[in-house]
Amino acid sequence: MDDGDAPRELRPDFRKGGGLVPAVAQDDETGEVLMIAYMNEEAYDLTRSTGEVHYWSRSRSEIWHKGATSGNIQKVKGIYLDCDRDAVLVRIEQAGGAACHTGKRSCFHYRLREGDLYDTLP
Repeated sequence: MDDGDAPRELRPDFRKGGGLVPAVAQDDETGEVLMIAYMNEEAYDLTRSTGEVHYWSRSRSEIWHKGATSGNIQKVKGIYLDCDRDAVLVRIEQAGGAACHTGKRSCFHYRLREGDLYDTLP
């Protein structure tokens, strides 16, 4: 089978976002989107080599090993790139139960309904 213009190595194009690409963490078992963060090349390479997700912390300007202090490690089950290779989807197993820094399972716990925001997770 001919892959045509498919890249030979699975790598994001970090140039488009000034060195960063958005990275979506999705529960591999349920499909639930748990969080979005950013990766630079180093975080992407560490994620691939360790099997645990690493991000680039924009607020601290440093590599962030998800769960290193909280114990809520994200174990890599699969890594996917979008068609333009400027976004990463990491299918994960969420250890510890909480992906959000607030202690909630997902960062996406506010729902807009009839003009008001509701917290959907206790």
